[in-house]
Amino acid sequence: MRDLDLGDGIIVPAPLLRASTSRSGGPGGQNVNKVETRVTIEVDVDALPVTEEQKQRVRDRLAGRINREGVLRVTSQAERSQLANRDRALARIEEILRDAVEEPKLRKKTRTPKVQKRRRLEEKKRRAETKRLRSSRID
Repeated sequence: MRDLDLGDGIIVPAPLLRASTSRSGGPGGQNVNKVETRVTIEVDVDALPVTEEQKQRVRDRLAGRINREGVLRVTSQAERSQLANRDRALARIEEILRDAVEEPKLRKKTRTPKVQKRRRLEEKKRRAETKRLRSSRID
C-alpha cells in the first residue's frame, strides 16, 4: 500500500492504513462467488499526522463516515480485481481527507451597489404601475 498525500506537505504513512478484503456483491458470476474483490481501507482519525484543529475539522466534515471508535472507512467494489479496487479506495480516501483537512476560505462581505438598488426599485414601481393600469377597478 502507498502513502497518502494530503497536500501542504501532509503525508499519511501507509502503516497507519488498514486494508481488508471481502466478497463483493452484485452480478459477476463465479468470479464474485469465489474471489474477495471488495476492498475496505480504514484509518484512525486520532493517528493522522495533522494538527488537532485539522483532526476536528475531519471529524466534523466526515462525521457520517467515522464510526464510534474514530475510524474512517472507505470501501470500493466497483472493479472486478482486488488491486483496482484497492487503488480506487486509496484514491477516494486521499481525496476525502484532502478536502476535509483544507481550511475553509473566509467569505468576503460585499454590498449591493446603490445604483443596482435604485434600478430594482424603479423597475418595481414601473411594474406596479403597469398592473395598476390593467386592473378594472377605478380608484
